[in-house]
Amino acid sequence: MEKSKLIEMIKNNPNAIAYINNPTDEMKLLAIKKNGLALKYIDNPTSQMQESAMDNNARAIEFINNPTEDMMIKAINDGWINLEYIKNPTDTIIKLAINQAGWAIKYVNNPSEELQLLAVRKNYDSIKFIKEPFERAQEEAVKISYDALRYINSPTHNAELIAIKKDERAIRLINDLDKNKILEFLKVNILVIKYVMKEISKNELEQVLKEALSNEDVEEKYVRDYLNSTIDKNSDIMLMDKMMFIYKYGSKKAKKIAVDEKLKLK
Repeated sequence: MEKSKLIEMIKNNPNAIAYINNPTDEMKLLAIKKNGLALKYIDNPTSQMQESAMDNNARAIEFINNPTEDMMIKAINDGWINLEYIKNPTDTIIKLAINQAGWAIKYVNNPSEELQLLAVRKNYDSIKFIKEPFERAQEEAVKISYDALRYINSPTHNAELIAIKKDERAIRLINDLDKNKILEFLKVNILVIKYVMKEISKNELEQVLKEALSNEDVEEKYVRDYLNSTIDKNSDIMLMDKMMFIYKYGSKKAKKIAVDEKLKLK
């Protein structure tokens, strides 16, 4: 076929380069400039061809065996998802992608703790793309949102505690929930009680509360949540006079917060 006809064919369909035997450099460049992904049909492309392909479509980096650092940066700047198409990216390139979206971690094999932390801080749910997240990565993710628990196959106990402390609804995302876990969770967030009222006895609850409220370092939120919780002296489920309980067992700090809360309610 005449050269002019081949060129016209490439203009109409750049991928036609795949079916042309021994195409000229002119034909190759024409195809690439029309569609950067046509680079995959070209053997031993020159650096000019590679750059032209990248100019047209940054994803063309997939078909460049040894891309330069500048090429990799260009690809990532065009979109973090292009990390998928880069062979052996450096940490600098990976960080560049993760700084755009934590989800880029899905394209990183065995990410370091540093990269995991960078990813979850950017997007907490990117932890779902990490097979075995480090403990610190788990903790960072649940600090941002308790919902991160749903994406962790085997969360550490500390990650569970942080999630529960942040939001009592996290208890619905915890597997293997047993009595010991329930009691531990109640010590960090008394509002968990509304989900486990039928799972514990009054005596067990009182022991948890004695330990938590007698602590001089008890958090203000814990005391106020306790006073405003569903545990009530008029409750049919679990009888308890909360103000009297704090008066009997609470630390000086707990009593001070309780008095303040009572005054607020008047």
